[in-house]
Amino acid sequence: MIRPVSFRILGSTVVGSRGPGGSRLERRVVQRATQYAKSGRVSIAYQVVGEGPTDLILVPGFVSHVELAWEEPRLAHFLGRLAAFSRLILFDKRGTGMSDPVERPPSMAQRMDDIRAVMDAVGSRRATLFGISEGGTLALLFAHDHSARAETLILYGSWARRIAAPDYPYGPSAQQLDDVIAGMGRAWATGEWWDGGRPSPSDDKRHRTWWARYLRTAASPAMAQNVVRMNIGMDIRDLLPGIEQPTLILHRTGDTWIDVGHARYLAEHIPSASYVELPGSDHRPWLGDVDAIVDAVEVFMTGRKSRPRRRANIGVDALSRREREVAVLASQGLTATEIANHIFVSKRTVESHLVTIYEKLGVGSKTELIRRASEFGI
Repeated sequence: MIRPVSFRILGSTVVGSRGPGGSRLERRVVQRATQYAKSGRVSIAYQVVGEGPTDLILVPGFVSHVELAWEEPRLAHFLGRLAAFSRLILFDKRGTGMSDPVERPPSMAQRMDDIRAVMDAVGSRRATLFGISEGGTLALLFAHDHSARAETLILYGSWARRIAAPDYPYGPSAQQLDDVIAGMGRAWATGEWWDGGRPSPSDDKRHRTWWARYLRTAASPAMAQNVVRMNIGMDIRDLLPGIEQPTLILHRTGDTWIDVGHARYLAEHIPSASYVELPGSDHRPWLGDVDAIVDAVEVFMTGRKSRPRRRANIGVDALSRREREVAVLASQGLTATEIANHIFVSKRTVESHLVTIYEKLGVGSKTELIRRASEFGI
């Protein structure tokens, strides 16, 4: 008799079956549940991943997509590590990703209400807010206006004022930033990053292909450009002395999009700030040394760093050397029998490896593994 069973993997439900003797016979992967919270009349998409003791709300940059994010192995590794020591809450701001579209860029007040709506929906009274890029600015505003609900803050690659001023020497001029924004639309086709002609070694062809698709799915070029353009007029420096929450500020020294001077200014003007400056030039945190970022976050939130670093539970980084070998052969179209003959193990062992591989990569079949092989880098 075949009995249905289910397995929980960092927010994914893997549904399979057991035959005589308890062997797994067939399975399918149900993607991490994307749910919706109501912010006024607008539906905000969110996911909850992990079962840690502290709620960690990831406030994204200008665009995001809670489902496509998991298809980039390095970003999945970043999210998986965060979820290993927290209850990680992801969401798409209104007008982006899987949340409701809007006609014009939302105000900061509306974006703050998106955070509130998601917190209410998941039953989170207080949480750590982890803001990335302009998400850090939004996290600061939320912490200021809703201090009872923000326990601590983490800011990565963020700022209090986006453009330079006579009393603020960091960042481009308004015209320089507008010129960059005008050319951003090319990325929706090419996947290029607005790095000022200093491309990252981590931003390879495979990643650029995914990034272009991510952008196209997350927002239209016009919406994204208008969101960034709105930042030109923002200046929340006067609020910084009133930020009461312990705050971790992270920034890479050579960040090509947000000058490191922004982070140093934040660290000097937020009363309870801790500052960690990291080597590297990638603005997107999942490129470069992602573990250095997550290590700092883990120490800040838990008081310790796991040693050795936790192995990822999901994504390509979670595969053992043998599992990766089997995945490569399967992605080339080989059958279980052919793989078994190639690596000198039994067919049953190969089938067991394939079940684990599918679970870790979040795919439902060999056909999907073959189709997405380039995304996984195998």
